[in-house]
Formats: sequence, C-alpha cells, structure tokens
Amino acid sequence: MTTPAPTRPLPSGVYSGRPWRIHEITEDFDLEDVWALPVQGGAEDFPRFVESMMGGDDRDFPVAYRFLFAVRWALGRLLGADKDEHGLGQRVTSLSERLPGDLRDQPAPERDVSPFHPLFLTDREYAAEIANRTVHGVLHLGWVEDADASGGYSAQLSVLVRPNGLVGEAYMALIKPFRYLVVYPALLRTVGRRWETAQEVAR
Repeated sequence: MTTPAPTRPLPSGVYSGRPWRIHEITEDFDLEDVWALPVQGGAEDFPRFVESMMGGDDRDFPVAYRFLFAVRWALGRLLGADKDEHGLGQRVTSLSERLPGDLRDQPAPERDVSPFHPLFLTDREYAAEIANRTVHGVLHLGWVEDADASGGYSAQLSVLVRPNGLVGEAYMALIKPFRYLVVYPALLRTVGRRWETAQEVAR
C-alpha cells in the first residue's frame, strides 16, 4: 500500500476512545501527544512495522534531530538525570509489574541501542517505557483500521508521561517547542522512509 503523505497531531480522543490494552496499566499517566504516522499496511503487518520503526540506529535521522538528542544526553550526563538510581526499578517501578498475565506472555524484543524498555507487543499494540530524573514515559504504537483504505490499517503514535514533581513538569514544558519543531517532524519522516524500505524488501 502507498504510504500517505500527511502527518499530523490528533485529538486526544483518538487515543483515549479506543480499547487499547495500555489503558490497563497507565491510569496515573497523562497523555502528552497523539500523532498519525505516515504508515499504512495490512492487518498482519503491525509486527513488521514495529521492527522497522524501533530497529536500526539513529544515523538515518536528520542532523538537527541527532544534534538535539546528543545535547540532551550530554546534559543528562552532566546533571545526573539519567543515572541508574533515577531509572526503572530504582526511582520508579517498571510498568511490567502491572501487566496482566496474557500481556506478560507477549513480550516485545529487547533492543540494546534503544533507551526504551519494551513492555508488550500484540497484533495491534506495542508499548515501551523510559524513566529518568524528570519523567516516567511510555511510547505506544497502535494499528488502527483506516477508513480511507478498504481493508487497510494505519499507525498511530501516542506518548504518555508521569512527570517527577515540579522539575518534571518544568522539563516537559521546556522541551515542548523542540518536540513539535524538530523531534516529531524528523521522527515521522524517518518512520515513513523506514516503512517504505520495509515494504520494498517484503515484495
């Protein structure tokens, strides 16, 4: 199927109104962002899409995106924001502890190069988490029936957060302009290209 060009933020109801399994373990998290991704596929394509999005490294992202994250990780090291004591199993308990039994039986593969720790993977959902001194965050991918493509599906990205007090709230407010001006546009373009490559390989 042809990858659609438009990429756009979506209203919160597009995420909250769906019976996603992630709702069962994130009732104390805030929904930060919902985006339509430039990805379409068939009913069975979701695991392959997750692999195309979460696999690989950052070298195919634009320079501005990589520079911004290099600065972020450098500041994190300088300020101690990413120390193990602020991460999963230390400052916060991993959401894997909340997973119902059937989702525990559907783990997503670990990825050494990613700061996100996967929680679960089903035929329609993927979730991974990250934690540091400022925030406990969840990345959620969903595969939804596409009204514009008969029998087709499209991908959505949702980001959920639980800020760590006033410092975490200030941090989320500070980075919001950078997320919308740099991070999301670059992310969505790269995700679209990766999916197109995955589709070509599968043909």
